[in-house]
Amino acid sequence: MEAASTPDASSSPADLPGELRGLWRLALPLALAQMGQALMGLVDTAVLGRVSAQAQAAAGLGNSLTFTVSYFGMGVMLALDPLVAQAIGAKDEARARSWLWQGAWLAGVVSVPILLAMAVLPALLVPFGVKPELADGAREYMLWRLPGVPLLMLFVGTRSYLQSVGRPAAAFWAMVLANLANLALDVLLIFGAGPVPALGVAGAAIATTVCTGLQFAVLLLVLGPAPQGTARRPDQARLKQALTLGLPIGLHFLAESGLFSLSGVLAGRLGAEAVAAHQVVLTTASVTFCVAVGIGSAAATRVGWSVGAHDVAGARRAGFTAFASAAVFMCFASVGFLTFPRLLGGLLSNDARVIEVVVALFVVAAVFQVSDGVQAVGAGALRGAGETRFTLWANLVGHWLIGLPVAVLLGVKGTLGVVGLWWGLSAGLTAVAVALLVRFHLVTRRAIPRAD
Repeated sequence: MEAASTPDASSSPADLPGELRGLWRLALPLALAQMGQALMGLVDTAVLGRVSAQAQAAAGLGNSLTFTVSYFGMGVMLALDPLVAQAIGAKDEARARSWLWQGAWLAGVVSVPILLAMAVLPALLVPFGVKPELADGAREYMLWRLPGVPLLMLFVGTRSYLQSVGRPAAAFWAMVLANLANLALDVLLIFGAGPVPALGVAGAAIATTVCTGLQFAVLLLVLGPAPQGTARRPDQARLKQALTLGLPIGLHFLAESGLFSLSGVLAGRLGAEAVAAHQVVLTTASVTFCVAVGIGSAAATRVGWSVGAHDVAGARRAGFTAFASAAVFMCFASVGFLTFPRLLGGLLSNDARVIEVVVALFVVAAVFQVSDGVQAVGAGALRGAGETRFTLWANLVGHWLIGLPVAVLLGVKGTLGVVGLWWGLSAGLTAVAVALLVRFHLVTRRAIPRAD
C-alpha cells in the first residue's frame, strides 16, 4: 500500500461542515457501490419481468434467499471495518494490511456454511407452501449462484480494507464495470442470441455470478504493494478475534434479511402476483437502503478512525452526523415512493395486476424509509466502535419478536395480504432504529476500548 493513500485519521473535523465533508467523501462512493450491488439484482428482476411474472417471481425468490444467506457471510466479513479502521487510526499500516490477509482466510471459512445452506434451502420451499413451479425456478437460480459465493466474500473483505484506508472509489468503479457487464450478459443469456440459447432464469444467475468475480478482480488490481511487516499466513488468534466481532454482525444481518426473505416466502403462498410485487418493491427499496448502508459504512470507518486515535468526541460527532444525513436522505426517498409509485413499478414489471399491488406496497415502504436508514447507520456506527453484539440482539427482538408477529397477524391471519406483511416489516425496522440510536448515544458517553 502506498503511504500517500493512507488517510490522516489522527483527528476528526471539529465543525459540522467539516464532518459532513469528511463523511460524504467516504459515503458517496460507498453508497453508489452498494447501490450497484443491488442494481445487479434489480436488472435481473427487470429483464425477467419482460419474460413473465412467473420467471420474475422465481428469480426474485431465489435471489432473495441467496442474498439472505450471503448477507450473513457479508456481515462476518465486515468485522474488518473496525479492525482495519482502528489500525489506520493508530497509524499502523502493516497491521491494517495484515487484517486484509486474515480477511481472505476468513472468506474461505465463512463460504462453507453459506454454500451448504444454498444447497439445502430450495428443497424446503414446496413443503413450506411455495408453488412447485416457483420453487423449481428458484432452485435453478440458486444453483448457478453457488460459484459466486466465495468471490463475493473476498470482494466484501477487500472493499472494507480499501474504504478503511481512505480509498472507497475503487469499489464504485468496480461496481460500474460489473453492472454494465451484467446488463449485457442478462440480455444475452436470458433471451439468447445466435449460438447462445435462451437460458431464462438460469441466464440471469450466471450473469450475476460472472460479474461478482469481475468486481473482485478490479479491487485486486488497485490494492498496490503491501507495507513492510505485513503478515500473510493465517493467524488463529486474529481469526478468532475477527469471528468474535463478525459473527454477531452476520447473525444480525441474517435476522434482518431472514425476515424479509420469510415475508417473500409467505407472499409466495398468496400467488405469483403477490410475490412479484413484493420483489419489485423490495428491490427498489433496497436501492435507497444501499445509500443508508453506504453512510453507515462511512460512519463505521470514521468512528473507527477516532476510536483508534482515542478520540471519543470525534467518534460521537461522526456517528450522529451520519444518523442525521441518512434521515434526511431517506425522507426524500419517502417522497419519491409516494409520488411516483406507478412509474417506479413500471420500470420492473409490465403486468397490470402486479403494478396495483406494487402501488399499495410503496406506501408502506415510504413509511419505514427513515427507520430503515437510521438502523443501517446505527449498525455501522456501533460496528466502528467495536460494538456488535447489541446490534444482533436489537435485530432479533425488533424483527422477530415485534415485526414477525405483526406481519403474521395482519398479512396471514388478517385480510391485508402482502401489504400486511410489509406493515410487520415496518414495525420491526422502527423498533431496531430506536434501539441502535439510543445505544450509540450511551456507548459514546465513555471511553471506547481499541480492538488491537
